[in-house]
Amino acid sequence: MKSRFRTHFGEMSGVAPIRAWLAIISIGLTVFMALDVGLARAGDKPLKIVAFGDSLTAGYMLEPSAALPIQLEAALKKRGYSVVVENAGVSGDTTAAGLARFDWAIPTDTDAVILELGANDALRGIDPELTRKNLERILEKLRERDIKVLIAGMIAPKNWGEAYSNAFDPIFSELAKTYGALYYPFILEGVATDAALSLDDGMHPNRKGVAEIVRRMLPKVEELIAEAKSG
Repeated sequence: MKSRFRTHFGEMSGVAPIRAWLAIISIGLTVFMALDVGLARAGDKPLKIVAFGDSLTAGYMLEPSAALPIQLEAALKKRGYSVVVENAGVSGDTTAAGLARFDWAIPTDTDAVILELGANDALRGIDPELTRKNLERILEKLRERDIKVLIAGMIAPKNWGEAYSNAFDPIFSELAKTYGALYYPFILEGVATDAALSLDDGMHPNRKGVAEIVRRMLPKVEELIAEAKSG
């Protein structure tokens, strides 16, 4: 037995074998710690939220850093959440356009979606039943992939008349109930009638307006995160 130790490490009674054993232990600990850190990092993968919408999501006429997804991500990280909020907003999109690009707009590793579509349908006077059907199909696709959803609602312009508003406005709350989605009633709540929070067109929020949207809807987004984490 003693000759074997001599062969590999030298005389066991000397200092060199002790150093050799310590070196082996050190290497083992280093490898173990590296594996442990790697597993921890894999477990800490940020939760991915995709903001899927139109110009209100995209950040129409704003610097990229002022867009809703960017400001929302910053606000969530400030509260300690490990999240990524992707900007899947396209200015001018209707619900039909959103449905058409769904498959490539929502990545396979998406954990949750903020669905903000319908404003352009209302502006163009599109039949509310078509809007409803398009949103239903989007929500069905999200449900098939077990992706948690927060629906951001919209209100029709008054110029289309009461009948149009009565058909359009309830779509979002009714679909939220049907599909078990979270619901934020009006994406422009507290912003739409405030000139200081809007661009000159009077329809889109400026940087401060987006910040106000984030502030108001943040509790609902936190609920969305909780649902996504719970599976």
